[in-house]
Amino acid sequence: MITMSRYCRLITSLLLAMTSIAASATTPEQLVRDAAKQIGVTLTYDPSYRRLDYPNGDAPRNTGVCTDVVIRAYRDAYGFDLQRAVHEDMRKHFSRYPKNWGLRGPDRNIDHRRVPNLMRFLQRQGASLTVSKDAADYQTGDIVTWNLGGGITHIGLVDSGFVPGTKRPLVIHNIGAGTVREDILFRYTVTGHYRWSPAVSPATDQDSRGLPAPRDAAAQR
Repeated sequence: MITMSRYCRLITSLLLAMTSIAASATTPEQLVRDAAKQIGVTLTYDPSYRRLDYPNGDAPRNTGVCTDVVIRAYRDAYGFDLQRAVHEDMRKHFSRYPKNWGLRGPDRNIDHRRVPNLMRFLQRQGASLTVSKDAADYQTGDIVTWNLGGGITHIGLVDSGFVPGTKRPLVIHNIGAGTVREDILFRYTVTGHYRWSPAVSPATDQDSRGLPAPRDAAAQR
């Protein structure tokens, strides 16, 4: 006879397995297709602090910040909740994350929406790649971060399309006027390059003590 607790564990295991199978079937091309669905929907940029549902919390889809482009794309393509993943990692390893905002503990409303925190999270997943000035190194679905000047950070996803007449990929991002696809890969200083699939890159305890802690313009309190 199967007890209720064992039955619940079996159901949980089955759901996790189904999620893993679905995630493993997702391709980088699907990731950017889902990111592109934000174009024409997310029309503004709003860095206001918001209280979000948890898990799977989100600002209204018609607005957001640069990090929301990545967060929504991973949620739509992989069914993966970066809000929860970043919050849980910060709860366990808060000292490993940047101290740019003077917080004494994690905040599930905002932590995942800050570029330096996503940079650290991706590093800890072993997703970091070498930053280069060779466009061929940047593949569809890669995550890129930039310093816009004055230490202001930015993030976007490498698109599958290219700038006409070049081999330089376009980028899907929101830098102030909503989610768009445009040629910005080398317009600003690249500070991070990541390639990450939740299905094949399980959480690790990798870390980089040398990560700079730039000021994030998005979602300041």
